[in-house]
Amino acid sequence: MPMFISKRYVDEAPYRCGACKSLKWDYCGAYLGLFVSLFKFIICLRFTNRQSPLSISITMKPVNPHNNSTVSIENSREIDASECNEMDDASQFSYDLVQDIANYLLNSTAHRPKVGIICGSGFGRLAESIENAIKIPYKSIPHFPVSTVPGHLGQMIFGTLNNVPVMCMQGRFHYFEGYSLAKCCMPIRVMKLVGVTHLIVTNASGALNDRYNVGDIVILKDHINLMGFIGHNPLRGTNDPRFGPRFPCISKPYDDRMRMQAIDIMRELGIDSEVHEGVYTCLGGPNYETIAEVKLLKSFGIDCVGMSTVHEVITANHCGIKVFAFSIITNKCIAEYESEETVDHDSVIEAANNQQNFLAELVHRLVAQIDSN
Repeated sequence: MPMFISKRYVDEAPYRCGACKSLKWDYCGAYLGLFVSLFKFIICLRFTNRQSPLSISITMKPVNPHNNSTVSIENSREIDASECNEMDDASQFSYDLVQDIANYLLNSTAHRPKVGIICGSGFGRLAESIENAIKIPYKSIPHFPVSTVPGHLGQMIFGTLNNVPVMCMQGRFHYFEGYSLAKCCMPIRVMKLVGVTHLIVTNASGALNDRYNVGDIVILKDHINLMGFIGHNPLRGTNDPRFGPRFPCISKPYDDRMRMQAIDIMRELGIDSEVHEGVYTCLGGPNYETIAEVKLLKSFGIDCVGMSTVHEVITANHCGIKVFAFSIITNKCIAEYESEETVDHDSVIEAANNQQNFLAELVHRLVAQIDSN
């Protein structure tokens, strides 16, 4: 009898063999049949022509040698090719495909940006401050995903900040939306082929560090790629050296010079007391963290947590783009079981909105310094 079948289940098993009183063939056969069916299903997903819908049917043959009855699990739902693509890795976004997207954008504007910006939740005012703006909805860009999160408008903006040409993603893509990490980060490679050399990444995050308060700004000096611990990496798949090396060094994912410039700008704005340097991590979402998870993350030395940024930064480093990133603390992570506090997306957006003026001014001044470097 398989060790993973409990004795109580064995005693009450409805398919217990009436003739030999044995479960050996009944259940081993059932598990073997299910395993073979699942294996065929996986092979089907990986190698079937993606242009043709798949029809899936899993059938368990008679599991009782003394009984001709059949136990069936039927699923005749058709799987669209786009669903299969989401199961793939970075290989699905070839250099030529990314170049086609970049060419489409370059043909849509006269701006030739040096700086790329990713606006997180609550950073709408920063995007709105871009001058001479050309706005291109994501849905009109070939091969581009679409933002589905409230607060992420979903458009690419080309224009200028302090007379410096920039391109800005007003809305990013998240793993929890159903997109692969490769698709979430594909726009970074588009930026590279458009001509971007520096990337400014913003996000809203929850505070793990007890010294942080709502409204504080955290300049990221490092991150922990927790999703990468289980193999979720935007660089997974066949590597094209035209994007970057197979094994990139990311010991310093955030550019030291831009970090120091940002700290000086904060001091000039008189808000340096509300600014920290810290370590960030990304979880898959969309749910916020449990108390046990918060305690674990704190023990790792992580200062703040969100649902983005890490994989974008990895991709940017891979293709040679210099990165500056900062978080606006929108909530303090709940770490005690006695707490009656809760976290919701509306409060996160509200907290980010309260600091928009300072954050927009930070980016304006930093872009000007990048251009003068």
